[in-house]
Amino acid sequence: MERMDKIRIDKWLWAARFYKTRSLATDEINKGRVAVNGQVVKPAREVKLGEWVSLRREGLTRTVQVLAISNARGSAPVAQLLYAETTESVQARELHSQQRRFAREPALSIAHGRPTKRDRRDLEQAEHGWDDRWSASL
Repeated sequence: MERMDKIRIDKWLWAARFYKTRSLATDEINKGRVAVNGQVVKPAREVKLGEWVSLRREGLTRTVQVLAISNARGSAPVAQLLYAETTESVQARELHSQQRRFAREPALSIAHGRPTKRDRRDLEQAEHGWDDRWSASL
């Protein structure tokens, strides 16, 4: 087995489990959300050991240093050995997670919308009660 010292950034991001598929990684790179050493890159850019990779995702920027190269996607514990995240990045991620946990549920702020099955039954019962049955014979 030959030793690799560089690999395409989209393959590395996929192998390090930052993205579920390589095409998702490529899309994010093309949108300018991934930078290597502070410069926005293209998917074919090769990443080497020791380089810094920054990726923006869900309003959060993660910064990691490349520690190992792999073009095979392994388990999560193996993938975490490919990089080291900066302490600032870890703190920002934990703060973002905590803010999300304590944020209000967006669905609770919806006052109107499609009624649930129970709401629809309540509306129908209020319009014409169960005692007001329609009859064809008068």
